[in-house]
Amino acid sequence: MLDVKFIVSNLNLVKEKLKYRNCTVDVDEIVSLYEGRRKLVFEVDNLRAKERQLSKEIGFLKSKGQDASQRMVEISKISEEIKNKEKVIQEVEDRLYDLLLMVPNLPLDDVPQGPDESSNEIVEYWGDIRKFDFNPLPHWELGARLGIIDTDAASVIAGSGFVVMKGKGAKLERSIINFFLDYNTKSGYKEVLIPFLVRSISLRSTGQLPKFKQDLYKVEDEDLYLNPTAEVPLVNMFRDKILDEDELPIYITGYAPSFRKEAGAYGKDTRGILRQHQFNKVELIKITRPEDSEREHLKMVEDASNLLKALNLPYRIVKLSAGDMGFSAAKCYDIEVYLPGYGTYREISSVSNCLDFQSRRGNIRFKRKDTRKLEFVHTLNGSGLAVGRTVIAILENYQQRDGSVIIPEILRPYTGFDVIEPI
Repeated sequence: MLDVKFIVSNLNLVKEKLKYRNCTVDVDEIVSLYEGRRKLVFEVDNLRAKERQLSKEIGFLKSKGQDASQRMVEISKISEEIKNKEKVIQEVEDRLYDLLLMVPNLPLDDVPQGPDESSNEIVEYWGDIRKFDFNPLPHWELGARLGIIDTDAASVIAGSGFVVMKGKGAKLERSIINFFLDYNTKSGYKEVLIPFLVRSISLRSTGQLPKFKQDLYKVEDEDLYLNPTAEVPLVNMFRDKILDEDELPIYITGYAPSFRKEAGAYGKDTRGILRQHQFNKVELIKITRPEDSEREHLKMVEDASNLLKALNLPYRIVKLSAGDMGFSAAKCYDIEVYLPGYGTYREISSVSNCLDFQSRRGNIRFKRKDTRKLEFVHTLNGSGLAVGRTVIAILENYQQRDGSVIIPEILRPYTGFDVIEPI
């Protein structure tokens, strides 16, 4: 959430920053509501002062045995006026809060300006794209030949957009999760195991509600939703907390299945398992001081990239444009792995610096050691990594002419096998 005082004081800047952010909120209405509330509060304060003065006069008149009825009528009218104005103030505050919840984060100055991915900037390439001496297959064909990917069985169970991983495929996915968690903890992140269900207040804190309600799976008759990303429970571990400066930065990592309706992605990537309603992901989270978040952001990009280096999977890093970034991000880098079956790079991690956008919504603060001043922390998040897409990348990049798939060397202690053979 943006600071409303910042919006009011920098209206033209905010409008310019929101130009490519797909913002549906009229920020002029925010300013109007804020100014209207301030005027109402001023009026109520004056009425209360008058009420106090009348109370003193009533007390004085009564102490002298004199008639105070006229002043009692006046104070009754003032009390009713205060009550009515406070009701209006609450209505204004509720409307103001609802609007602020729908305003996306402002992009940092070095974020490319543009409405969509066409304005993204490629920052770096790593690794050599393999030159096959045969026609490489897409993962859905490989998965069927290997007997490890079964979307038909998943459709019987849950409908489209789900997958059953079988045999060595299931073991591969579990091994990738364990490898990512072990690698992340060696990189300084503390592992936590989190609930897979979250409350609406948690989703509001990180920015999924109310903006993306249509993408969430809700539990009937309960204030619970299936977790859309491990970012939500991991960040909300700190909601309404005041941290000591010495505790920062905090690095945490956790695994969770993620559930999304993908309401805005109908018809995209319908073949294979690239886009699913349920998928496994290992998340990276950082809680930092404001002055450290930019440096920690770049380090998180490096941490996530190192996982692909360890698996020897070629990738590129892309700085997203203002129009292509997520709602809560002020700056975001996508890490895209090369997939031979698609003949292009596809996202496997988005690493975002949200500044104080989420901490304002979730009231996450820290106390300066020297001044004891309370400030909002900065929050950062990124996939470390998306597990299903890592399976795709391994299958497609490590496939052999005979249809088998070699397991990356670093994963073999986890899988217990070094190759998946066709059935």
